[in-house]
Amino acid sequence: MTPVTWDPFFLGGRQFHSRLILGSGKYPLPQIREVVEAGSPDIVTLALRRVNALGQANILDYLPEGKTWLPNTSGAQTAQEALTLARLARELGCGDFIKIEVIVDAKYLLPDNERTLEAVKLLVADGFVALPYMTPDLVIARKMEQAGAAAIMPLGAPIGSNKGLTTRELIRLMIAELKVPVIVDAGLGRPSQACEALEMGACAVMVNTAVATAENPPAMARAFALAVRAGREAYLAGLGPVSEATASSPLTGFLKSEPDPTL
Repeated sequence: MTPVTWDPFFLGGRQFHSRLILGSGKYPLPQIREVVEAGSPDIVTLALRRVNALGQANILDYLPEGKTWLPNTSGAQTAQEALTLARLARELGCGDFIKIEVIVDAKYLLPDNERTLEAVKLLVADGFVALPYMTPDLVIARKMEQAGAAAIMPLGAPIGSNKGLTTRELIRLMIAELKVPVIVDAGLGRPSQACEALEMGACAVMVNTAVATAENPPAMARAFALAVRAGREAYLAGLGPVSEATASSPLTGFLKSEPDPTL
């Protein structure tokens, strides 16, 4: 049987099948290939600081071929800094896909939504496929969509926390109202939480810390890949409505049949 999850989604005019996006941070470079091969993502995020222009300890040398790189603008505190980092990533051969991170808050690392919106406008005008990482807010997300964002990436919980979908109701609103894909990013700690995000209708999930901090990262990457496929199949199958208890196999007629007179 062909799995119904083998349905593509599109970003920046390109087609993708895997709805698991894996981060490449927090690993020793030699382990990255093993983790990526286990999770089989189409898209892999990377921090620009790990792309060495001189070719020494370059993360791109440790990643399997055939993947789409999604560099982020980690470290940017303004829209202009995000644009500068995005241009540098493009010059280093990472392509036009960019995950916009504009973070001023040093304690909780929450994205600055207003500055991120400014960055979306600048990067789209410069030809980038902009994927903004943001705190769930439907009003700002709509403005990012109007500004040309290819997808919206709301956090499920504070980055690196492994707390799961603490913002699920806000993400539900975004999934229901936005026309661009919603990719849940940050905070997912268990494969079951990734499955729930896909069941809700999220286009994809991005996971890093949950895999990197597992006892067996390659095995955890594989578990997330399976969970994402299960969640997508459940969404496409159509989840049953929530109701009060009802018997799945009613026996009322059988129990009310006439008693056997010989007993």
